[in-house]
Amino acid sequence: MLTLMRIAWTNLSRDRVAQAMTFLLPIIFFSIFALVFGGQRDVATAGIRVALVDEDQSELSRRLVDGLKKESGLRVRTAGGDDATGPALDRAAAERLVKNGDVPVAVVIPRGLGDAFGQSGFGGGPAIVLLADPSDPIAPNMVGGLMQKVTMTAAPDLMMQGGMRQFETHAGALTPQQRAAVDQWIPQLKPGATPGAAGAAPMGVTVQVVDVMRSGNQRGSLVSFYAAGTGVMFLLFSMVGAAGFVLLEEAESGTLERLLCTRIGMSGILFGKWAFLVAVGFAQLTVMFLWGSVAFGLPLFSHLGGFAVMTLATSAAAAALALVLATIARSRAQLSGFSTILILTMSALGGSMFPRFLMSETMQQIGLVTFNAWALDGYLKVFWRNAPVWQLWPQVAVLSGLAVVFLTGARILARKWEAV
Repeated sequence: MLTLMRIAWTNLSRDRVAQAMTFLLPIIFFSIFALVFGGQRDVATAGIRVALVDEDQSELSRRLVDGLKKESGLRVRTAGGDDATGPALDRAAAERLVKNGDVPVAVVIPRGLGDAFGQSGFGGGPAIVLLADPSDPIAPNMVGGLMQKVTMTAAPDLMMQGGMRQFETHAGALTPQQRAAVDQWIPQLKPGATPGAAGAAPMGVTVQVVDVMRSGNQRGSLVSFYAAGTGVMFLLFSMVGAAGFVLLEEAESGTLERLLCTRIGMSGILFGKWAFLVAVGFAQLTVMFLWGSVAFGLPLFSHLGGFAVMTLATSAAAAALALVLATIARSRAQLSGFSTILILTMSALGGSMFPRFLMSETMQQIGLVTFNAWALDGYLKVFWRNAPVWQLWPQVAVLSGLAVVFLTGARILARKWEAV
């Protein structure tokens, strides 16, 4: 038994792929999940992008805007330009930002809020509107909570004044002594003051969340996100199996050497395999989305153009990645281990396993170096944001560029077989 254990240890110590699968892959996944979820209390919500529209232009709205800008949990944008310059945002511009995915939520302070607040101080009047993208369920809740906090801390004196007016309307005018006491106490409620009674004042404004996406089939649109995440991850695995293992098997059996003796050459062999893999990948994703349409109401047929463009670009890049991995590996066992580590890591960082909006800003940027992130962003544009085909150009350009780079790398690395 000891001899068998020693032999097994010797085999493991010689197999670097097995070592990586045993020790490295768990550490990679632990680190990714720890960075995503372990630090959420500190950083995950520290960068919520918010568009802010002030239609009221009152003393109250000015205080609310200043208070929201001071919140460390928000990145407030009040102008149309990315550099906080240009004309102030209006409701239509803010709604476009949410629909395009530039911000997950927009705050609209409606006209007349200041006047209504000054009259009552305890509700009534128009509600503050949160224009929200429900694909990110965290942001509206966070912004709504901070909105309540800012209202309480930015305008307690205005709230008190409005409350006293309400009291006098229904209970009669204050006596001179009562008026003097109120006038003496209200200045203590200026923003920044913390008298004991101020913290107990009720909320002075109402907040209304509006879904600006207004999808006719929200459930089906969200299903498309999970279909894309699962489909892209398994597409990578199937491409490696269909291309990598077959190519290495042909090299080991001598079939590849015989093919090189024909006119087609290595370039023709790689391109032919790539074209076949693109067709297989396109069919694989199509079957996945068709099943989503039949079983879960995914709105496939109303988005055929965007789906076809994204699926073609995704399949092309995945097929090229499989070929370059096959040309890097020296054996099928090595390819299996290396590709598994790479695909699972890219899937975790790129959003195939859980949405990227749950990650911190830094992790979201790191995710953009992965194949999965660009593919999922494109599918999200098609099915959730109803973007026209021409708006897919960033994702299609990146995926097409990756396909060219991977094919070029595969061709260069395949010279090792031509030299045999």
